[in-house]
Amino acid sequence: MDNSGGIQASLAGRYATALFGLARDEKQLETVAASLAALKRALGESEDFQALIASPLISRDEAARAVAATAKAMKLDTTTTSFLGVLSGNRRLAELGSIIRAFDMLLSAHRGETTAEVTSAHPLTDDQVAALKTNLKSRLGRDVAVDLAVDPAILGGLVVKVGSQMIDGSIRTKLNSLAQAMKG
Repeated sequence: MDNSGGIQASLAGRYATALFGLARDEKQLETVAASLAALKRALGESEDFQALIASPLISRDEAARAVAATAKAMKLDTTTTSFLGVLSGNRRLAELGSIIRAFDMLLSAHRGETTAEVTSAHPLTDDQVAALKTNLKSRLGRDVAVDLAVDPAILGGLVVKVGSQMIDGSIRTKLNSLAQAMKG
């Protein structure tokens, strides 16, 4: 597996690479990916879960118990549950979001896909995501996995990052450009 984007250079990347290798060897890539997607949603939606993984005040034992209970309630697979236990034992739960992003990049590369980070002002519908994937596939010539994020500060439009390339079609950027042009 080629880790040419420097994934292994970061702490999160090393954990993601280890989880990816384990999941691949156990033929559990899709199962682990689904569990990580559920965790990603929980990170975005649950303030309690965010507090659990970010708080340095929670002891290792308390974090391990809380993570085990969360994994059971979310019905996560055993590989992901064990991995969360390792993260809590090493006090690395705060890295979970970065680990999930790195794992997704590794999975996309394994599938022969390119990952695009897409930021919109409002959540995109399934039809909009499908149209975006189709458009990106025709531009890039390969399948594209999208990592969606919502940032109301961009006001509207999209910001799409694929590797080192960024396409900024946000209203905020257009307004800033207009303001600069009017000053000049």
